[in-house]
Amino acid sequence: MNSKQIAGEKAVDYIKEGMIVGLGTGSTVYYTILKLSEKVKEGLNIKAVATSSVTAHLAKQLGITIIPFDQVDAIDLTIDGADEVDHLFNGIKGGGGALLYEKLVATSSKKVIWVVDESKIVKLLGKFPLAVEVVPFAYHQVMNKLDELKLNPIVRKKDNENYITDGQHYIIDLFIQKIEDPYRLEKLLKSIPGVIDTGLFLNIVDTIIIGSDNTVKIINR
Repeated sequence: MNSKQIAGEKAVDYIKEGMIVGLGTGSTVYYTILKLSEKVKEGLNIKAVATSSVTAHLAKQLGITIIPFDQVDAIDLTIDGADEVDHLFNGIKGGGGALLYEKLVATSSKKVIWVVDESKIVKLLGKFPLAVEVVPFAYHQVMNKLDELKLNPIVRKKDNENYITDGQHYIIDLFIQKIEDPYRLEKLLKSIPGVIDTGLFLNIVDTIIIGSDNTVKIINR
């Protein structure tokens, strides 16, 4: 069993009867969804909110009931992955392009669990590109501002076209390498007109499940 599968499956232990569960997006949460579908087939009664069209499609195929986010007052538990996590429980997400919906679901949740393999644990955030979701109408002006700030912005592409999120926005990736003060950077980026949100997830996660070499480590805030 690989480290992503170990972490992803372990998170299912936290899902209880009757819960509304937020399901994240990515290669580690994929294993969470597979394992959860087994529990549902065995009789576990839950409903889920998906953070992306990809997750919604997979979950529905596997027999998991998906309900719209706008029909939910609160989410009991959200399980998601992360691209980087530091020792202060801050992270970078957005490699899969679902950062806005992931953040909306996470901040509406009573508890948030991240499932990662040990390669995602870092001393300092920033080596993984930081995704910034932007309004298409203003992306050129946002790019100019990010250039002025020397944040090395590149518009994300897919099939030689600008990548479009589920929310019909563009993503600009910032190649920063080291983020010394993520809170200051988050505030700066969100002050730029046209920026919707960023892949900095600060003070959001409660529990991190780390898979490695057939073992699992659980860290609580």
